[in-house]
Parts: sequence; C-alpha cells; structure tokens
Amino acid sequence: MYTYHDDDKRLVRERAQQFREQLNRYLAGELSEEEFRPLRLQNGLYIQRHAPMLRIAVPYGLMNSVQLRKIAAITRRYDRSYAHVSTRQNLQINWPALEAIPDILDELADVDMHCIQTSGNCIRNTTTDHFAGIAPDETEDPRPYCELIRQWSTLHPEFAYLPRKFKIAVCGSLQDRAAIYAHDVGLALHRNDAGSLGVRVIVGGGLGRTPVIGSVLEEWLPIEHMLTYLEAILRVYNRLGRRDNKYKARIKILIKAMGVDAFRQSVHDEWQHLKEGVMQLPASTLAAARAHFSPMPYQDFTGSDPELPQNPIFKQWLRHNTHAHKQPGYRAVTVVLKGHGQAPGDISADQLDAIADLADRFSFGEVRNSHHQNMVLADVPEHALFALWQALQTHGLAKANGGTLADLICCPGGDFCNLANARSIPVALAIQERFDDVDYLHDLGPIELNISGCMNACGHHHIGHIGILGVDKKGAEFFQVSLGGKQADNSQLGKILGPSFSAEEIPVVIETVLQTYVALREEDEHFIDTCHRVGIEPFKRAVYQPANIHTEVPAHAAAVA
Repeated sequence: MYTYHDDDKRLVRERAQQFREQLNRYLAGELSEEEFRPLRLQNGLYIQRHAPMLRIAVPYGLMNSVQLRKIAAITRRYDRSYAHVSTRQNLQINWPALEAIPDILDELADVDMHCIQTSGNCIRNTTTDHFAGIAPDETEDPRPYCELIRQWSTLHPEFAYLPRKFKIAVCGSLQDRAAIYAHDVGLALHRNDAGSLGVRVIVGGGLGRTPVIGSVLEEWLPIEHMLTYLEAILRVYNRLGRRDNKYKARIKILIKAMGVDAFRQSVHDEWQHLKEGVMQLPASTLAAARAHFSPMPYQDFTGSDPELPQNPIFKQWLRHNTHAHKQPGYRAVTVVLKGHGQAPGDISADQLDAIADLADRFSFGEVRNSHHQNMVLADVPEHALFALWQALQTHGLAKANGGTLADLICCPGGDFCNLANARSIPVALAIQERFDDVDYLHDLGPIELNISGCMNACGHHHIGHIGILGVDKKGAEFFQVSLGGKQADNSQLGKILGPSFSAEEIPVVIETVLQTYVALREEDEHFIDTCHRVGIEPFKRAVYQPANIHTEVPAHAAAVA
C-alpha cells in the first residue's frame, strides 16, 4: 500500500487549514454562497436535503485498518455513527455539522486521509478493480498506475476548473471489474505481441442524462506515456468543452459533437507538445510506484487443501462471498453491506471497527471498497475462512448474498440528495424484503440490480442487468425499469421496459421479470445472457399483460406514462 511521505502529509494539512479559513470567512459573511460553493465542493462538502454531506477520498478504494477505525470514531463524534460506501469507492458521512468540517478534516489528516477533489469540476478519485493485485485473470496490477494518476491529478492547477467533473478508471484484468467503458477515460492495462506493457485508452463514456459507452482512442499506448496522453486529453477537453450548459459539459458530448476521429487528432496534436516532456514516466518512476504494492508476505500453502466444516450456511457464503486468489491457499472475501433492512452501502461505526479488527487478524490490515458498495478483505488464508465467517456473523455481515439480486447498488436518493427525483432507498429495501430467500436468490444466479434516484445515475442504473430510475411525474415519484445493461466486457446500456411504475409496484414488476427469466432460460443460462438472447419483448409482454403471468401486476401500472 502506498504510504504518504512528508510532502503528501504537508499538502493534506495545508489543505485542511486552508478550508478552515475559507469556512470561517463564509460563516462571517465575507464569502457569498456562490463564492464558497466551488471551494467547498473541491473539499468534498455538499449541502444535502437535511444536512451537509462530506465525501472522504479513498484512492482506488484502498484503506488500512487504522484509517477504518478513524472513520468509525469520526462518525461517532461528528455524525450518526455510520458511514456510506459510494459507487466510486469513497466513503460518505451524511449528518455532520457545517462548523465541524474543519475538525473532521484535521482528524482525517492524522491518518493520511482527506476529501480533496471528491467533488467539483475537477479530476475525481481514480477507481479500479476491487480485486486488484490478487485476481487470477490479472495482466498487471493497476494500483501503481492509479497512484501515479492520483499524484498527477491532485490539485493540478490547469484542471482545477474543468467544464465539468472528470472520472478515470483503470483495470488490469481480462474481465473488466471497474466499468472502464462508463467513465470519461478508461484505461485497460495489457501487453502487446512483444510483451511490452501499455494501455488501451477508452474515452467519452459516462452515464447520467446522456448515457454513452466509451470509444477506444488508442488500442495500445506505451505505459511511459500514460500521463502525457491523459494530459493531452484533459487539455483538449478543458479548451473545447462547453461551459454554457452543464448538461452538455461532459467530454462525451464534446466527442459526439466532434466525432471520435477528430477528437483523436486533436489529442494527438496536443500530445506532440507533451510526449517527451517531464510527465513521461521513466522506468525508475514506474518501478518505484510498483514497489509500494509488492506482494504481501504470503505463507506457502502450495499443495495444501484445508478441511473446512460442512456447515451448509457456511458453504453458501463460501460460494457466493469469496473469490479466487492468484496466491495458492488464499481467497478474497466480499463483506456485503446489504443486510436486511440496511440501506445499501451503509455500515455502522461498530461494524467499521469490527472489519478493521478482522483485517488485522485475517488480511494484513488492509480493506478495499468496491463500486458495488461493499468491502473486501483481499488476502484471507483458506484455513481461516470459517473463523472469519463466524466473526462476521456476530456483526451481521455474513449473509451469503454476494453477486445476487439482493446485493444491489443504490444511490442515497431523495432521502438525502437535493437532486433526486425519488426516494431510492425504500425501493431497495422493499426489493430486499421481497427477495429475502437466499436459496431462491442462489437459484436465480448472478443478477446486478442498480437503482438511481435521478438521471445523474449515481446508482449506475444504465449498466445494471436490471436498472431502476426514479422519475418525477407531476410531483409524484415513479420508477422506470430497464433491462440488459452490462458493465463488464462488451459494456451495454439497458433498454427501457416501458412506462414507469409506482414505488409499491416495483417489487411485483421485478418478480414478474424474474419469473419470465426462469421460464425462458436455458440450462445454466444467466439472467443477462437470457436477456440478450430473447430481447426485451417477452419481459415487456409479461409485465404489461398480467394475464400472461402468475403474479398479478396492478392494472394501473401500464397506464402510467
């Protein structure tokens, strides 16, 4: 794990002190709301529906146990004793007092954490695969390159006031677990025929009001030019991106207007001034970055096959919540934050402390956030899995629903966010309650269900196998359903099923969709594969013509426009 050096620590401290002074000026009336807004946003501070919200940066989702305990302590002292894992691998606290923010930033700085650039029109937190460094299908560990991007992008003076926010994701595995095609820039690490490391550069992806799957700008770019090429992309966007309309200010809109080929040429023209400059990455810099992420001191379990208890509930958890590891004798464990009656991604202070203790005991003191709003213990010895499962049970964190319908993604929605059209959390809880039978969930197989409370798509509903979007209908909350979205390889946007539904109807609609899938699936066929094979029409007929199915959908559902 990267360890902050003196320069990093000083920057974080200075930034915290700077914001304390800015906040004091605002509270004293010396800064207007309009003047204060960009200052608070670039320090992760939102003014939500009921209280401020502070977004804490977790670069590429990686934390240590000391940091996790600090977050727990902060939530107890300044908030309501819980935190929230976001879909960008960050952490959020939803109820801090405005006057307490500087003290929180100081406490975060004590453990090398901050809120810099977690919001605002700047380069946001770089995300990656939550199994980075341990995945068996990995070509290259993406974390060193995420760290280099973090250092390059943090407080970059040229990109402090972009036309709009800018998001970068990096993946080094054969399977895309970072949704790189749904980002402003996605980087896929891979090797050419000669074995040299480079990146596939994908640009112009994004969700929100205008969902777009990104386009390949470069198939293979030498790794030493990763930052110079990123800088060229940002310069073109910064210069040509629209600033007259915030809904048209993203790079995807610019690329659509210019065309991919014209945008590529503009980037190449700009790159000629940068490619041999100071941002080129020499071998020594790359080696130093990689050294921060050297393999853990694994024990040699080659040839060992631990006898694990045959407890059927444990075996379910083992199958659904643990994952293959490149090191023999180890597994990665997903701690699913989707318990019964629990808002997706929420975790209590006591649970934060518990996971910190378990990370020290079982996983070299490290914890990862996933963009699925879960946490991961990446390096657990197989012989210790039963003991870990027992410990997780005592804290309500051992339900065997990883990768199932109940392991859904959901934004905070109208319960917290000023932008939301609808309350997404009650819909998520209603779905979890209706589909609480673990055996039924396991029979359905892997299903990604994503919920957003508005078109900003913080819940990534466009790329969920089942997507749910909150919409406003003359002041009333309704929900639009889409099917067939996919975030991994061959990313696709879901297709809208039809007219929207009330919140009360959504669980019934989802059940109807699932019943249709079960009726149509071929042997061992996953939900997403059935969707793509048969298309959306069979699901549409089932939902909007209740006579065709066993579960009755309220008659007025089809009438809602």
